Amino acid sequence: MLTKVHSGLDPAPGVWWKPAHKAEKVWVAIAFAWCMVLFAMMPLWHWKGGQNPSGIRRRVDPQKFYARTVEFATQYKIGEDRGIPIVAPPAGADVYLTGMTYQWYPILQLQAGATYRLHMSSLDFNHGFSLYPLNVNFQVVPGYDYALQVTPTATGDFRIICNEFCGIGHHTMVGRVIVVDGAGKPLADNANAVIRDREAK
Repeated sequence: MLTKVHSGLDPAPGVWWKPAHKAEKVWVAIAFAWCMVLFAMMPLWHWKGGQNPSGIRRRVDPQKFYARTVEFATQYKIGEDRGIPIVAPPAGADVYLTGMTYQWYPILQLQAGATYRLHMSSLDFNHGFSLYPLNVNFQVVPGYDYALQVTPTATGDFRIICNEFCGIGHHTMVGRVIVVDGAGKPLADNANAVIRDREAK
């Protein structure tokens, strides 16, 4: 018995043009419907989710933003830690924080329960603002002022970690946010820093 040999002029019959099986159609429909749900969830979750802050973003000159940060630090300075000013702005104030190689400037002392508008920008490279041990992460980009309305709910001495590689000294780029209680007393020792209200949201 001879076997038919197929060539480019006489190709073997394919299966791709045959009608799809009912089960295949069902799974394609399910996958498409799920894609549409996920597509709709992106803007919906940003609007209703609560974890994606809709902050104010605007263009800014990095040098002018840094000059405003220095002015802010001079105005509300209450102390100093290793050459970096500790500032205690009043409730409701605009608070300025600049990321630069390899530090966060200045150290912020905020009042628990008070509301502030936090302005963040970078002087040089992209930096990542990560407030440890809380799950707060933002990109700090030069040329942009990213403003957030913040209300600290837990007292303690929190660390700002740069989570965006910014150079050879990246691992040393650690800042501080001190949140004090109603008495307004700053923590005397970083080693004693605690989050007193872990359930606060």
